[in-house]
Amino acid sequence: MQHRETTRLAYADRIARVVAHIARNLEGPLDLERLAGVACFSPYHFHRLYRTTMGETPDQTVRRLRLNRAAGSLRRGDLALAVIARRAGYGSVEAFSRAFSNAYGCAPSRFRAARAPDLQPPGRPEIDSMYDVIIKDFEGLRLTGLPHLGDYNDIGGVFERLLAWAAARRLIDEGTRSIGIYYDDPDTVPVAERRSFAGLNVEPGHGVPEGVTTVELAPGPMAVLLHKGPYADLEQAYRHLYAVWLPASGREPADRPPFEEYLNDYRVLPPSEWLTAVCLPLVP
Repeated sequence: MQHRETTRLAYADRIARVVAHIARNLEGPLDLERLAGVACFSPYHFHRLYRTTMGETPDQTVRRLRLNRAAGSLRRGDLALAVIARRAGYGSVEAFSRAFSNAYGCAPSRFRAARAPDLQPPGRPEIDSMYDVIIKDFEGLRLTGLPHLGDYNDIGGVFERLLAWAAARRLIDEGTRSIGIYYDDPDTVPVAERRSFAGLNVEPGHGVPEGVTTVELAPGPMAVLLHKGPYADLEQAYRHLYAVWLPASGREPADRPPFEEYLNDYRVLPPSEWLTAVCLPLVP
């Protein structure tokens, strides 16, 4: 029995290695044979093992992470559409547009045209009614997870690796919470130096892989803004929270970083239905 459990966890760690490889190599070749080689599994068995562990096929993971990164690039408006399509693994803008429209419900050009920072600069009254912000008492939370250094948009791959590790150890249940902590202001810190943390409220137990660590979220009052939609649109939520709500609230932010709690399953829902609680710790 102990041998079987050890083997199961070893398999899961090999799948997690594949997820990390995917996240690091979104612009490279990610065919089934190559990914099976990363896991040191036969291609005949790798596909089934991956799907059993991750709840989706390798191709679905690759496509979702590539389109999520593409959505961020479209919102920033810093790359030509042909470049974004190529980075997402599509041979033509037309093929990319079809895939993006199927996932996000609108064409890439329309998604780009509606980018929040251009249409809604900080402080405009129009964005005042877009979000409701509530103040609640946060009970505190202990997270187990993985640190990330670099583009905040790439933290999805870190969560994939973390979920693979936790699911294999049967640490995930209905009470599991998925939280990302963002330590640096993306408007002032270079992309390569931005620090974040992908965490779950699970106890790691024994056999913790290298890199997995714990972080304590302190209790106290907290402003909570509920955002519905793609993660690429979260910058608009932060602009509202810091530029509109906070100055008018009479409250002071605590000396702790903001964090996001992801409230539903991005693997089974379209981006338009993703729910994120943006949380800002406050001084009591």
